[in-house]
Amino acid sequence: MPRANRRQPQPADDSFDRLLSGWKRSEHRRGSEWTVQPVSAAQAQKSYTCPGCSRAITPGTAHLVVWRADGVLGDAADLAARRHWHTACWRIA
Repeated sequence: MPRANRRQPQPADDSFDRLLSGWKRSEHRRGSEWTVQPVSAAQAQKSYTCPGCSRAITPGTAHLVVWRADGVLGDAADLAARRHWHTACWRIA
């Protein structure tokens, strides 16, 4: 007879994903609403060009990912148009 008291597999813990998404914030700039999400130095694994200064954001550099939160083409288009900014460049933009 099979045992009835075996542990059932637990679903994956999504607390880390919820923690990361909790850092997202909304900001109003230049008459538009923007979603801003920080990227830590440990998470930054690719090189990007900052639209604020046109310089490279090298791997291992903490920065921000920014996209429109109120675009007319919908959320998918806004997310596809996201840009990676140096934190200082976004602050003065």
